[in-house]
Amino acid sequence: MKISREEVIHVADLARLDVDKELIDKFAVQLGTILEYVDTLENVDTKGVRPTSHAISMTNAFREDEEKQLSNRDSALANAPDKADGNFIVPKVVG
Repeated sequence: MKISREEVIHVADLARLDVDKELIDKFAVQLGTILEYVDTLENVDTKGVRPTSHAISMTNAFREDEEKQLSNRDSALANAPDKADGNFIVPKVVG
């Protein structure tokens, strides 16, 4: 599938990419080659193949929730670089 310079520029604008003008023709050829390959996938027989979200099966490794004893405040603050009144002091993030 052939891609024009204008289409490359349009897609770059949609993606908010600043594309070097000297590379637009090169990108058009490369994108065209990629789209031609994707077109060949249309010929693959997928009858009887269930749609999936991943190529391999994925499972989560969940663990049971366990109640644990919390450390005391003094030991939690022992290595804190900055603390005051039993609390961690952190840099202000919101202005």
